[in-house]
Amino acid sequence: MVALIRLVRSAVAGLAAVLLAFPLATAAVHAQSDAGGTPAKPAVDNGASVVMYHRFGNSRYPSTNITLAQFEQHIAELSKPKYNVLPLADIVSALRQQRPLPPYTVAITIDDAYRSVWQEAVPRLREAGLPFTVFVSTGPVGGSDYMTWDQLRQLARMELATIGNHTVSHAHLTKLSPDQVRDELASAQARFQAELGRKPDLFAYPYGEYSTAVQQAVRAAGFIAAFGQQSGAIARTSERYGLPRFALNEAYGDMDRFRTVVNALPLPVHDVVPDDNVLTPEENPPMYGFTVHQSVDGIEGLDCYASGRGELDVQRLGGQRVELRFDSPFPEGRVRINCTLMGPDGRWRWFGNQFLVTG
Repeated sequence: MVALIRLVRSAVAGLAAVLLAFPLATAAVHAQSDAGGTPAKPAVDNGASVVMYHRFGNSRYPSTNITLAQFEQHIAELSKPKYNVLPLADIVSALRQQRPLPPYTVAITIDDAYRSVWQEAVPRLREAGLPFTVFVSTGPVGGSDYMTWDQLRQLARMELATIGNHTVSHAHLTKLSPDQVRDELASAQARFQAELGRKPDLFAYPYGEYSTAVQQAVRAAGFIAAFGQQSGAIARTSERYGLPRFALNEAYGDMDRFRTVVNALPLPVHDVVPDDNVLTPEENPPMYGFTVHQSVDGIEGLDCYASGRGELDVQRLGGQRVELRFDSPFPEGRVRINCTLMGPDGRWRWFGNQFLVTG
């Protein structure tokens, strides 16, 4: 049975590779909908859902843990033929080169390289033949609850695994000076080179926190894409140094939600304001707005929600412009705003944003 599963996964992976290699493949060009696509260019909502985990089977930390029963259900769902679970690097490459992605594209990511990743997640993902990316902070490696460098070297040799940069100290980057940010990035890269013989080109922001200045530093350091922790599916309009991921834990890892997020469609938007994800006291509450791509119909059905505020009053300013107004400031800390719209085939379009509110 295991051999059969691996054979099926290999065939599916081969098909996905073919679809990625030929931009004119009709099935891939129209993988999501007809949202502005042409045979030479993917539709703006031809994208992917990226899921994010931290710990596995460690119920002492429920906010960052997924139970093993939940994780095994997730793997069983993603092993169904309809999904195309691709390496994160392949998705980023398709975005950069304007190549279409196959339908129901999903990537699996794991942050922090806790010991349970090696003990619980890696064996299950390898058995299922599912590719995955682990974002590693180099400082804690070898600590009591973390993977070791020997384990990471073994991981780096696995065909299914990719290692990404997550800084040295898992720092709150927006609170550091520009020199300190550059050092977090460069020192981690140097350690990866020394230990693994290579430098990652994918980055994930600790806590999902970033500012425009931090994004610029990540780009300048040579990374080709960076990921936050705001919910949403990746669209062709998504900022490549602020790509979304769906966080999964015990409370938000049930199968109903899991199927919703791995089946999600992008809600392609542009002209998002404010354009910096750090809100100072003078900017809190923000004047928040965006324009939905003209190819998306029915935006009167758009619903938006904010942390601690519930459903918001959505103002549509003619055409495709959407703005949200808040009658009081947000508390200090991380604030998430999510907007969803029912799309084709009963799939939710999803655009999310995370702000860091400073005091």
